[in-house]
Amino acid sequence: MQNYMMIHMMLRVEDSQRSVKFSEDAFGFHVTRQKDKPDKKFDLIYLSDDDENFELELTYNYGHGPYDLGDGYGHLAISVPDLEASWQRHHDMGLDLRPLSGIDEGKKNFYFMQDPDGYKIEVMRAK
Repeated sequence: MQNYMMIHMMLRVEDSQRSVKFSEDAFGFHVTRQKDKPDKKFDLIYLSDDDENFELELTYNYGHGPYDLGDGYGHLAISVPDLEASWQRHHDMGLDLRPLSGIDEGKKNFYFMQDPDGYKIEVMRAK
């Protein structure tokens, strides 16, 4: 059997710069590469953490308004060592987030938030 590894997830965004700023400010991600395709009327921006094992691909389609996320999208999950500090920082930033939830071993283990395009993000306690 082949060894498969997840390498990226793509999200369509209404405003690429707003989405990049959100990812940089909220999670410390950085742009790893960018492909501008004006002849095809789209741009691709790839973001990652310092390990760069997985990338978030933001696709901006020229002239497209807000996307209808429908009922098929679930969420993107991100882990963090200090969940409470992360929640407080995101709260202080005024981001759209929910309370800490999911008790395991006496601790709450995650919270959900939304990015500027309405995509749900689960922030989980790193194991």
